[in-house]
Amino acid sequence: MLKGKKILVGVTGSIAAYKMATTVRLLIKAGAEVKVIMTPSAGNFISPLTLSTLSKNDVLQQLADNSSWANHVMLGRWADVMLIAPLSCNTLSKMATGACDNLLMAVYLSATCPIVVAPAMDEDMWHHPSTQKNIAAVQAYGNHVIPVNNGELASGLSGDGRMAEPEQLLQWLNDFFLKHKTLAGKKVLITAGPTYEAIDPVRFIGNASSGKMGIALAAELHHRGAGVTLVLGPSSQKIPAGIDVVNVRSAKEMYDACIKIFQQTDWAIMSAAVADYRPAVAAGQKIKKNTDTLQLDLVKTEDILKQLGTMKKDHQCLVGFALETNNEKEYALKKLDSKNADLIVLNSLNDAGAGFGYDSNKITIFDKKGGEHHFDTKPKPAVAADIVNTIISYCHE
Repeated sequence: MLKGKKILVGVTGSIAAYKMATTVRLLIKAGAEVKVIMTPSAGNFISPLTLSTLSKNDVLQQLADNSSWANHVMLGRWADVMLIAPLSCNTLSKMATGACDNLLMAVYLSATCPIVVAPAMDEDMWHHPSTQKNIAAVQAYGNHVIPVNNGELASGLSGDGRMAEPEQLLQWLNDFFLKHKTLAGKKVLITAGPTYEAIDPVRFIGNASSGKMGIALAAELHHRGAGVTLVLGPSSQKIPAGIDVVNVRSAKEMYDACIKIFQQTDWAIMSAAVADYRPAVAAGQKIKKNTDTLQLDLVKTEDILKQLGTMKKDHQCLVGFALETNNEKEYALKKLDSKNADLIVLNSLNDAGAGFGYDSNKITIFDKKGGEHHFDTKPKPAVAADIVNTIISYCHE
C-alpha cells in the first residue's frame, strides 16, 4: 500500500529518534518517496546525514539559509501523509498551542495532508495532565495519534511512553492507506454549521454551531476515499483539501442545495444545525432602535431531513442528527421514524463536553432496525470515525 506514496517525516528531539533510521529505510524499501524534516534539537540524537542517505533526499532543518528557502507550504501539499516521529513533549506542546519557531512547525501549521504523530517520552511526562490535555487538543484538530507502547524507557524505568516500533509505524501507514480506499466510488452529501435567518441586512436569527462535527465527518469520509460534497452554513473552520464545498447562509439556501445534490449521492448526513424558524419578512433596511420592544413574526423553515426522507431511494442511506436537552431517546426515535431516516445521531446538551463549540462530543446512534450504539466522549474526529463505521456497518454493501 505504500508504493508511490509521498511520506513527509518530521523528527524531533527525543532519544527515540534512533528508530527513524530503520523507519525511513523500511519506507523506502516499501516503495514510498520520503522527505525528512528535523527540528534543531533532533540532530543531537540522530545524524542528518544518516537520514539523508537513507531517504535519498536532503534533510531539511531551516526555513532558509544563505542561498535557498524551504517552501513549507508546498511541503505540506506535496505529502500524502505527514508522520511526526518521535513526537517530543516540547513539540507536542507547540502543536497544541500553534507555536511556530522552526521549519517543522511551519510545515505542520500549513499542511493540508493528514498528519499522524508517534509520541515518545518518559512515563511521568506522558501521564502528566498537561500532556494528556495537549494530546486531546492535537486529536481535536483532526490529527491521528499512534498509541505509545509500554516498555523500557530511556530513564531506565519501564512503563507507558515508549514510541511505537518502526514496524508498527509502517503497519499504521499501511492500514491508513488501505482504509483510504474502502469508500472509493461512494458519493456523500454532508451538511454542517448553522444557518442564519435574516431579520434585516445586519441582524439574523442563528445558533452557536461551529460546524466542527460535520467538517470532521467530511474529512473522515474523504480520507476513506468517498467523494464528499459539504453544504456548509456560516463557519470559520478550516476545510481539508479535496472536499467540494457549497457555502450557504440560510435554511432555504441549504435546502435548495441539498435537493439539487441528493439524487446523485449514496449517503446523506444531515449534521447542520438548521434554524427551525425564520422571520416572515426580512426588513430591507437596518431596523432602528426606536421602540422599547420589537415583535417578530416567525415562520417554519424548510425541513431538509424530512424532504430527503420522502425522496430517498432503496440504495440511499439517510442520516440525521438530534441535539436534545430532555427526553433525548424519545425525541431521537420519533425523529428517526417521522423523517424516514436510516440512522439518527443523538447528542445531549446534558452531557459534559458535548454540543456546540466543543472539540469533543458524546453520541448515541439509533438505527431503523432497532439498534442502539453508545459511545464515550471523544474528540470530534474520533466521533466522526465512530459514525462512519456505524454507517458502513448498517448501510454499506
